[in-house]
Parts: sequence; C-alpha cells; structure tokens
Amino acid sequence: MLAIHNLACVRDDRQLFSGLNEAFAPGDWVQIEGSNGAGKTSLLRILAGLAPPDDGEIRWRQRSLRQCRSEYYRELLYIGHLAGIKSVLTPRENLAFYQGISGSQTADDIERALEQVGLLGYEDVRAAGLSAGQQRRIALARLWLTPASLWILDEPLTAIDHQGARALVRLFEQHCATGGIVIMTTHQPLPASRCRIRKVALAMAETASCFG
Repeated sequence: MLAIHNLACVRDDRQLFSGLNEAFAPGDWVQIEGSNGAGKTSLLRILAGLAPPDDGEIRWRQRSLRQCRSEYYRELLYIGHLAGIKSVLTPRENLAFYQGISGSQTADDIERALEQVGLLGYEDVRAAGLSAGQQRRIALARLWLTPASLWILDEPLTAIDHQGARALVRLFEQHCATGGIVIMTTHQPLPASRCRIRKVALAMAETASCFG
C-alpha cells in the first residue's frame, strides 16, 4: 500500500539517511527505531508529506505520491510532537472541529473518544488551561474518530500513563486487524501486544542509513 524507493534526507548539511527502500502493507504495525539524530522524525515528516525527500520517491497504492496527493491525505492521520490543537477551544470543541473536516462521527462518538483518553470531566475546559499531557490526549483522541487507514505517529506515548498506553495498544491492534497501517516512533516501552510489531531501525552513519 505504501512504499518508499531510494529515499534520502539531508538536514543541516548532514545526510541522515539515503537509499531507503521499504514497503508497508495493510495490517502492518511498524516501529521506527534509531538513536537521537538518526532521522526518525524527519522520516515520519517525509512520509506525512510535510517535508520533501532530498532524493527518492514515495508511492501510495502503486502510484507516485505526486500523482495522488489529495487521495493520500484523505487516508492519512499524522500526529507529531506538537499536539496540533487550538488552545482557545475545549477538548470537545477541538474534536468537533476535527470531526467537521475529516469524518461524520456523532457527538456520542466524541464523548466516547474523550472517555478513552481520560478527558471526561475536562471536556469543556479550554485546552490552554490543561496540562501538556492532557493536551496530548486531545490530539490522540482523534485516533478514535478518524476514518484514515494510515496512521503516522511521532512519540504517541509521550506524557501518557500506563493505562492510557494500554488503551492505545488495543486501538493499534484493532486498526491493524481491520487492514490499517500504524507507523510510529516511541522512546517509551510499549505494553505487551498480541500483534507482531515490526522493528525498522535507522542506523546512524556518515553517508547512509539502512533498515534492519
């Protein structure tokens, strides 16, 4: 479904990786690994279309991303380091805004999503008045609402307690079981899962990185 061919990335005159080739199929749960500075976030941003690669190509359903960008974005949910929420809105309002542009879920679906991330009781508090962890939970609640098949997640477990992490793992399992794809990074240990998590390692090198 998603393939990268000879992908390369240069940042600040330093080559992070080059010649990357990999394919991600429906049902894949992939964890990108590597030391700090190896290019994990840069790779995710390139896959999400937020930054261009310095070389190589991304293909979606066997078509170049340049030819199907709108279709690709309709099937993609990216959650990066920043929460990507509106601080003047409440959790409920943030999710209603997201719902309005990306799906047809009901108000009950929003309530269930807020419950899954432990924000019931805070649903009508402005996000600016919530902790960084609670703001992160607003962003993650979108996972329970999205129709997207491809999830690209940068450190989704940051500031999430063990109970919340277990809920995310269950959701990732369900998403992959229905043919979705999860590509993520994390510095946090993942709770045990019934699914096989494929490890993809970015090896830090002077001239190239490789998958392992």
